[in-house]
Amino acid sequence: MNAPTPLATEAATFLRCDAVIVGGGPAGLMAAEVLAQAGVAVHLLDAMPSVGRKFLLAGKGGLNLTHSEPHAPFVSRYAGRQPQVEPLIAAFGGPEVRAWAQGLGVETFVGTSGRVFPADMKAAPLLRAWLQRLRAQGVQFHMRHRWLGWTDGGALRFAAPAGEVQVTAKAVVLALGGGSWARLGSDGAWVPLLAQRGVAVAPLRPSNCGFDVLRADAPVGETRRAFLQELIGRTPTPAVGWTPHFAERFAGQPFKTVALSATDSQGRSFSRRGEFVVTATGVEGSLVYAASQLLRDEIDAHGHATFELDLLPDHSPERVLVEVRHPRGSRSLSSHLKSRLGLDGIKAGILYEHLGKDGMNDPVALARAIKALPLTVVAARPLDEAISTAGGVAFEALDEHLMATAMPGVFCAGEMLDWEAPTGGYLLTASLASGVRAGQGVLRFLGR
Repeated sequence: MNAPTPLATEAATFLRCDAVIVGGGPAGLMAAEVLAQAGVAVHLLDAMPSVGRKFLLAGKGGLNLTHSEPHAPFVSRYAGRQPQVEPLIAAFGGPEVRAWAQGLGVETFVGTSGRVFPADMKAAPLLRAWLQRLRAQGVQFHMRHRWLGWTDGGALRFAAPAGEVQVTAKAVVLALGGGSWARLGSDGAWVPLLAQRGVAVAPLRPSNCGFDVLRADAPVGETRRAFLQELIGRTPTPAVGWTPHFAERFAGQPFKTVALSATDSQGRSFSRRGEFVVTATGVEGSLVYAASQLLRDEIDAHGHATFELDLLPDHSPERVLVEVRHPRGSRSLSSHLKSRLGLDGIKAGILYEHLGKDGMNDPVALARAIKALPLTVVAARPLDEAISTAGGVAFEALDEHLMATAMPGVFCAGEMLDWEAPTGGYLLTASLASGVRAGQGVLRFLGR
């Protein structure tokens, strides 16, 4: 193992080493492990006070490590980037992630949805065991070192508590994350630094994100359709969010046991059952996240996207119409819907929000809305609120080992690559797999 050579001057502190990892998320840590196991002296630098912060956040409600489904459906989750991601997953997919966790003393189990979790559902014990093993393998961690780019001579520049640090390494792995959750370290500040060096970078966009809805009582002129058409290619700001009454009463509450379906202008379709949450201005949560790529792309192309909400997916349209038309006598409509269909609370509230009194008293319109209520979204929530990001370093700018063709010896891994996937273990698995591939690429580059 080659020992690093630290030097010092009045202007900066210098470090020379074989390999440096920039970024302490799952991809960076995995690349460090691959290198350290091969006997390479590894230095890992990160801007935050500790590593794995987004990893810990992801495990707050139960760490979803990977998914148990077979390889073919697993890799299909990466959509347009499946050809590039599939080789990574083939080498380090769900079974390998579970074996890796077991090697750290963490047993895993498969949940009812097919997702894989640690037995204790926690991220912290796994991360502690991982860091302990990395330190035992010789990985040296340098925290509060924010990457600033390169010097004219090609050294990496870092802003550190004691002043600037410049690192010269034979190989570099950049694992700097995307642009979501900047407070945890992934702020996308690396984008212009790589673009200036000739590395193609697709713009970062929110993925697995929430959306703002178009107000049901927006002033639409003659028709709602005319209002939406006016938005396309023009500057008027749409009336966003729920009505004050609905927002005050239901923001933060979930829609449970519903189905969401959408078809975009290209003919792509989405349909799934699940749950999501109403926010002050729109919608978020697992079911919305699953449809977010289609909805986001449609908004980017046309300024809006519409999905249909089935409030009673276990009921046929015919049954719903029969129940709505059933004589209610002296009962109120609200009591009638609750008694006959179990519709109350937020589900009844969204119907009143969109139909108004006249629509609610039209049995055909009400039954249709219960089974296919159209909700229009006009903007994805800001990048920093997203679970993950799309965009990043284009695979076309990298070779098969994830080395930048414009910068020999510089490798990229993790969420900073131009791919996206739904939640369910796919994000973490691909990040770990890309760290493995980048680490192996460095070994090849170094001739190890």
